[in-house]
Amino acid sequence: MTEHLAFGPLTIAFDERVLRPREWTAAQSAWAADLMTSAPDGPVLELCSGAGHIGLLAVLLSSRPLVCVDASSVACDYARANAAAAGIAARVEVREGRLEEAVRDDERFPVVIADPPWVPRDETVQFPEDPLTAIDGGDDGLDVARAVLAVIDRHLAPGGSAVLQLGTTAQVDVLKAEPCLATGRLTVVEVREEERGVLARLDRA
Repeated sequence: MTEHLAFGPLTIAFDERVLRPREWTAAQSAWAADLMTSAPDGPVLELCSGAGHIGLLAVLLSSRPLVCVDASSVACDYARANAAAAGIAARVEVREGRLEEAVRDDERFPVVIADPPWVPRDETVQFPEDPLTAIDGGDDGLDVARAVLAVIDRHLAPGGSAVLQLGTTAQVDVLKAEPCLATGRLTVVEVREEERGVLARLDRA
């Protein structure tokens, strides 16, 4: 059964097959929206978009196009419906598919938003109300985050920024060993602790 909840000024539709939007994740939208004011021109990319609420809120007051990517057909349908309900369907493209296949080789985005599953697999039993595919991040919680990081590395425009949501600052530190961060292609500029989880800003020089 479809439910509706307020997410900032938006009304977001979803059901039990999609991760329930959390109000505190609006902080990710706000940070991305702030970065848009000084980022190079171009569209915003949202990875692991779910019902689309974080990306939609981020671009709502801008004129930037938004590309949402998620592997779930149900989530993609809700993201399209939520874009239409927000009155911005004309500038929102929703792509269903694997992260590494949904973005074309030549595409570059000045702002990327990503909220991948980050719960370690043996801890997912603590969240029985959540769809497993939406929270299971593998043994260390970072399997999907690593795939997201690879997409950011390939598609973040020069001078651009990404806002990545993870569970802990320790997970951010683990990701710093990934080649794109260890070699300086991307830099962790700031980490913010939120009500639950953390947000990391990644920049490309």
